[in-house]
Amino acid sequence: MSKRQRLLIIEDEEPIRVGLTDLFVFHGFAVESAADGPTGLTLALSGTFDLILLDLMLPGLDGFAICDRVRAVDRAQPIIILTARGADEDIIRGLKLGADDYVAKPFSITELVLRVQAVLRRSQGALAGAPSLRLGDLTLDTANLVGCRGAVQIPFTRREVAIIQYLAAHGERPVSRDELLTKVWGYSRGCGIETRTVDIHIAKLRRKLETDPADPRVLLTVRGVGYRLLVGSDGEAS
Repeated sequence: MSKRQRLLIIEDEEPIRVGLTDLFVFHGFAVESAADGPTGLTLALSGTFDLILLDLMLPGLDGFAICDRVRAVDRAQPIIILTARGADEDIIRGLKLGADDYVAKPFSITELVLRVQAVLRRSQGALAGAPSLRLGDLTLDTANLVGCRGAVQIPFTRREVAIIQYLAAHGERPVSRDELLTKVWGYSRGCGIETRTVDIHIAKLRRKLETDPADPRVLLTVRGVGYRLLVGSDGEAS
């Protein structure tokens, strides 16, 4: 019998927390939950969960602080944040802090389960590709999730490295955001889920990869098509 995947739900609203717990137990998960930020952080830092479902507005310690603290010690931990619908600034801030994806409240139960399954599916696959990549003036150690620009070290999340590796493996052509959602996030093709997570991750990557993010030379947008990564010693295709 396969081991059940472990899910941590950090949510202060009891009806939502209980409902989510019942939902994911029904779907075969082993679930633990927390109703406040400090308790949630303690559980999250235990490192024993396959995925954390994290509300942003919490008593005692908000979800932004929890995400930041978890990412400081574990850049591979899958995290999905729960936000209020239309709270674009919260979504952008949460993804910048390293969340893998987001779901806006009120959410569709089917969509939430699909997103959890997709993030888990991709996070449990081994990162494939070259052990290091030269991207402009930055060298990326893909195994250790860290880039070096001279003496400066820049941390990357597992999701960011997966995006880079997929783009690098298909450097001869632009890759659409739908293809990234399918191949990097693990969504089923044509699932119809609306999300800005690709765009926000790309913007975050540019701040790490580019000397001038406003004038990208490494991670390019091919208008109307998608994104292309130039791999080489000076940002030119190798």
